[in-house]
This record gives sequence, structure tokens and C-alpha cells, in this order.
Amino acid sequence: MFCPQCGQQQVHGTVRFCSRCGFPLDGVIQLLGSGGMLPVYRAPDEPVPMSPRRRGVKQGGILLLSGAVIVPILGVLASLSNAAFPQILAALAAIICFVGGPLRMLYAGLFEEGAPRRLPIYGPPPLAAPQQFGPPRQNTALPPAPAVRSPSAWRKPNTAELANPPSVTENTTRLLDKEDRTER
Repeated sequence: MFCPQCGQQQVHGTVRFCSRCGFPLDGVIQLLGSGGMLPVYRAPDEPVPMSPRRRGVKQGGILLLSGAVIVPILGVLASLSNAAFPQILAALAAIICFVGGPLRMLYAGLFEEGAPRRLPIYGPPPLAAPQQFGPPRQNTALPPAPAVRSPSAWRKPNTAELANPPSVTENTTRLLDKEDRTER
């Protein structure tokens, strides 16, 4: 990966800042990771949409807690009247609230889709395009590593240099010398 500010090639793809100019490379890494699509940032005060999983767990919890209020009220009403309808209604409400609520939470937790991965919030999006590709800024970043090694630097030995192969011309010259000696 190359720095878009100064063109310095980065050693690793996980570097957060350019080693030459100090340009932050987090956005570049996200841009490359998303296949060239610009990440969409939301404002910090913008409400977060609720995922289906969280909505289902919330519905199940409300159903369970509402059963703690509705079932006792229906039970008191059923005990005050002699009709069978309020008793059946209280029993039906108890089954729906105390069994249906946890089942709804279980279903939401196991089978419904969770929230999408969030992008980090760096603040509100800028109103104007930042000067990313302008002239390089003078930063207090470390200077880049030298491109050319000093001659005193140790280098890995080339094992082919240990024994030089004979050249073709040496063998030809020897053969010519032998022919000259035999002709005389």
C-alpha cells in the first residue's frame, strides 16, 4: 500500500500512519477493505436503528412484564365474578404472557439477524473535501528509511561466489595452447 499524501510505500498493510509524512491511513485501509466503497459515517446524535434481534427480545420482555401486571388483574376480576369467561381469559393471558414472552425472546436470540457491524465514529462527516492530496505537510514524523544500504552493512553471502565457475574462454584457450604445442 502506498501513502496517498506522499507516495511512500508502507511496509505492512496494518500501519495506521505513514512512516514518511504521518498521514493517517485508517480511512485508506477501510477504503481498500470495502472494495473502494466509501464508508458512511453517522453523526453521534443520530439514533441507531434497532436490529430485528434486539426488537424481538424487547417485544418478548414487554410481553413477559406486561403479564406480571395483566394476569393478577384478570385473576382478581375472575375471582370476583362467577362466570367462566374471566377465568378462561386470565388463564389464556397467563399462558400467552409467561410462555409466549420467553419463547419470543428465545426465537429472536437464535434465529433473527443481529445488528450490522458498526464503523467507528470519527465525528460528523466533513462539509468540504479534505486536502488529502495537496502538497505534503511538514510533520514531526520519523524520516523514511534509507533506500540504499551503506556499503559497510552486512549482507547475506551468496554461496555461488565461493567457488567461481570456470569460464568458457579459459577452456578454449587451453585447447588452442595444446594445438599450438602439437603442431611445432
